[in-house]
Amino acid sequence: MHHYILRRLLYFLPTLLAIYAIAFFLMHAAPGSPFAQEKGLPPEVLEARKAEFYLDRPFYEQFARYGWDLLTLRGHSSIQYPNRNVIRDILAPAFPVSLSLGVLALAVAVVVGTAAGVAAAARPRSLTDHLAMAAAMIGISQPSFVIAGLLVALFTFTLRWLPVGGWGTPSQMILPSLALAALPAATIARLVRTGMLDILSADFIRTARAKGLPERSVLLDHALRNAWLPVLGYLGPAAAAIFTGSFVVEKIFAIPGVGTHFVDSALHRDHPLILATVLLYAVLLIVFNLAVDVGYAWLDPRIRYD
Repeated sequence: MHHYILRRLLYFLPTLLAIYAIAFFLMHAAPGSPFAQEKGLPPEVLEARKAEFYLDRPFYEQFARYGWDLLTLRGHSSIQYPNRNVIRDILAPAFPVSLSLGVLALAVAVVVGTAAGVAAAARPRSLTDHLAMAAAMIGISQPSFVIAGLLVALFTFTLRWLPVGGWGTPSQMILPSLALAALPAATIARLVRTGMLDILSADFIRTARAKGLPERSVLLDHALRNAWLPVLGYLGPAAAAIFTGSFVVEKIFAIPGVGTHFVDSALHRDHPLILATVLLYAVLLIVFNLAVDVGYAWLDPRIRYD
């Protein structure tokens, strides 16, 4: 396992370099200028602004200079926020907000999805099973921004229980975390139900019941542990999807996270901020996938990586 983890870590920098190159080329291929919204600038001021962000340099030199700024974590000033450093002043305070939202949404998805899947598998073809799977189908079929709009309409404008946006208080965290957790919770519920239905008919489950073990112990200690392997494989992409897909929810609820800055940077062609947020999301995706592979071996001792 140690050799496997070391080998994966050796691929870390080449993978980030490939992602950085793709993002850089796509960014320059997109139409528009970063300074298109700054109307009426004198030519000498416009040239100075371009020189500040390496836009007067050859293509390969821009690639190297932006990459070096990000590699050394120095960052660069933002085009839309000239006096703010991309990494120190923008992403450093925004990342804990997005991380808190993502961790909370992932925890809600795991708890709710696992509970719904176990309840549905314990009583197949019952009313509980049908209701849980119907709710899961709704969660899978609706995108997060639709779920967010429905939650706001119900809990903010109709019941007036929760605020519509902002960040910092527990009440402001509930709606965005529920909107982000809906899709992964629904998927986890279906995976847990399917896995447990297969395992509950296995010989070792019948042996456990024949020994007189309580049904709760059979379901949670024996069946759920084995049924969770597909769920663990899904958690890596799910966690990445929650963090990278949170920019829509963050924008809806006016949350000062990385996603909000990512949307603004794309709209303003803010090259330093675009590259920094893309690489940040890429690091999260790589780390989550590695954690999932290690978790596979922890849950199932039969799994070994050569």
